[in-house]
Amino acid sequence: MTAPSSLYIGLMSGTSLDGVDGVLADFADVAHSGAIRTIAAGFVPFDFDLRADLMALQCSGANEIEREAIAANRIAHVYSACVAQLLPAASGPVRAIAAHGQTVRHRPELGFTRQTINPALLAELTGIDVVADFRSRDVAAGGQGAPLVPAYHAAQFGQPGQTRVVVNIGGIGNISVLHADGRVTGFDTGPGNVLMDGWIARHQGQQYDADGAWAATGKPDPALLAAMLGEPYFALAAPKSTGRDLFHLDWLDAMLARCTALPAADVQASLMQLTAVSIARAIGTEARQVDAVYVCGGGTYNGALMRALQAEMKGSAIVASTATLGVAPNRVEALAFAWLAYRFHHRQAGNLPAVTGAKGSRILGALYPA
Repeated sequence: MTAPSSLYIGLMSGTSLDGVDGVLADFADVAHSGAIRTIAAGFVPFDFDLRADLMALQCSGANEIEREAIAANRIAHVYSACVAQLLPAASGPVRAIAAHGQTVRHRPELGFTRQTINPALLAELTGIDVVADFRSRDVAAGGQGAPLVPAYHAAQFGQPGQTRVVVNIGGIGNISVLHADGRVTGFDTGPGNVLMDGWIARHQGQQYDADGAWAATGKPDPALLAAMLGEPYFALAAPKSTGRDLFHLDWLDAMLARCTALPAADVQASLMQLTAVSIARAIGTEARQVDAVYVCGGGTYNGALMRALQAEMKGSAIVASTATLGVAPNRVEALAFAWLAYRFHHRQAGNLPAVTGAKGSRILGALYPA
């Protein structure tokens, strides 16, 4: 009898709405050593129209059910294109594709979260089993449905006797605190790149502030920073999660209305400081002593932001990329969902109730057979 394939593909499109990151990974040794071997990585960008459609779906609008369904089909085609990039590197059949989908609403307080994709179409396009809808089971159990990555972070990056923090800076920031005693805590910290990306798009027509170059030309404004940090979300106790439902340009405009007029570059610098300060404060609430902070996600490539975060840590820990641990920062989330698909097939829980607030451990995901 042929053993099941140990190859999985993980696909992730995050709050930044830039496109789909994908990894092909081999889980043959994970049960024995915990090691996951990355074989290949890929990326397919969203085109302008799809990105605009997904942005519009972040809030209510006319005919949104039909628009969301059409976008879900288009996303399935983009995901399929990323799979096509990865398959040439596969040494055998892929057991499953883990497809996160694109979050368009995240309202766990109302009992739902929505990650848009048509997984049935993706299974049809690729001829490979698809595991999708990872967050809903946790929400059904009373959890936030996010963040889900701390369980993977603990498996991949935990070190007995050390307190490590893994920070993901995508559109939204989140932390996983891997405590020296084996406990794992974590939550969404607030804006990662989402406000910086929106502000530079409004003023310069760019999708993101490359290396934080524009922010570096401005100066953080103390009054604006204080107003933003006064957002009640930051004071909420964990478990908690957030997204574009809260942090968007209308939110920023309301904060700006409380302050004197500022140069656009100073606003960008203030937004970068907001990300750094909110992450550093979140770490401080979760761990008295931290041995190291490892950063993944798109924010890792923003040198100015990384320096700001290091400064906000005030020498308590070195801030470094997860690349120093052997995993490129743009691959971590896609690998996390490949790991969740592996857990799904082995009927193992994928959530951490201490992180999400769920009533208990749950197997995450829904299967769409090829």
